[in-house]
Amino acid sequence: MRITDIKATTVAVPLEAPIRHANGCHWGRFIRTIVEVETDEGITGLGEMGGGGESAEAAFAGLKSYLVGHDPLQLEALYWKICNPTASLYNNRTQLHAAIEFACIDIIGKKLGIRACDLLGGSLREQVPFASYLFFRYPHAQTGLGGEETVDEMVAHAKSLVQEHGFTTHKLKAGVFHPDHEVEVLRAISAAFPSHKVRIDPNAVWSVEESIRIGQAIENLPNDYYEDPTFGLEGMRRVKSRVRIPTATNTVVVNFEQLASCIRNDAIDVILLDTTFWGGLRQAWKAGVVCEKMQLGVAVHSSGELGIQLATMLHLGAALPNLSFAADAHYHHLTDDIIEGGKMQYQNGAIAVPKGPGLGVTLDREKLQQYNEYYKETGGYPYDRDPQRKDWFSVMNDTSRWATVKK
Repeated sequence: MRITDIKATTVAVPLEAPIRHANGCHWGRFIRTIVEVETDEGITGLGEMGGGGESAEAAFAGLKSYLVGHDPLQLEALYWKICNPTASLYNNRTQLHAAIEFACIDIIGKKLGIRACDLLGGSLREQVPFASYLFFRYPHAQTGLGGEETVDEMVAHAKSLVQEHGFTTHKLKAGVFHPDHEVEVLRAISAAFPSHKVRIDPNAVWSVEESIRIGQAIENLPNDYYEDPTFGLEGMRRVKSRVRIPTATNTVVVNFEQLASCIRNDAIDVILLDTTFWGGLRQAWKAGVVCEKMQLGVAVHSSGELGIQLATMLHLGAALPNLSFAADAHYHHLTDDIIEGGKMQYQNGAIAVPKGPGLGVTLDREKLQQYNEYYKETGGYPYDRDPQRKDWFSVMNDTSRWATVKK
């Protein structure tokens, strides 16, 4: 079997409301690139990458000379063609490779009649639990949904998500307001659900000293981990040495060199595996195997997925023997999806691993066209800008960076 073509289509899929984070904002929609890899046997595989537009589509088109004629079953050779470590110093293609690898795994599964998780050793679970992903949100300009900033508003939002989806773990995306306000929010969420787990993630914008102060202040909560309070392996090691909560990262351990250094220096407790940031489903699973052998906890991380990447996350979660925590997913913030059947459904806070061969999802052509047109109407946006704070930039350790909570 040989690859004959690769196609990339940019889509914009609306969110319930704009979601705020430490480095900016998602402006009411996710921009994603949907990748289709075609073969001479008539089998097409699906992939997905964050961001999009002419540059992303051109980047995929530029890989045709690497891919056309390649056997999609030869995944290791594919990795070296696209992610040669020396060449990557000049042309980093990690996330491009991830999307293409997703598609090739989808092709292999369809060819052999097996699921993606079976290519990773098989499924150890048929449902993957997820955390609610609690963002401070701007109100939607048309519907008025969102707008949560205060303690009461965030607790009410958490309650609505528990009622709708059944979550028993809650992740607060912090780094937007002063840390003391965000700690107050986290405490209130924990008090509202005393039997549930909590976690906080300020996207590594706190100083080491602030991270230690906040970490010690929340040690009495039922934390499952303390995610990326500060940046850098050494900074995280210092926090770990002073705070009695397992530390976790998806920011400073996203390749095997960093993982080796993390293990050697006992820097971080839990590795959050992202199928995009690690460069593919196989790469994330390989990292999970290393973590299992070294007895590190792992969880599945989210980078703003639609249903294709969510499928890769579910297959990863199914195959990891040491999956220790509920996964992340932005998914419940979406209003729609580009896969047949619409959005995957949560049951008791979990999503079922797809049953079909390969990734187990099928592209909805009408939705693909609809949201491609929506992208053309609305355009992209910079991840690291906030449309309502036009002169603001995310500068780490800048004590004037915090947004003001409404009265």
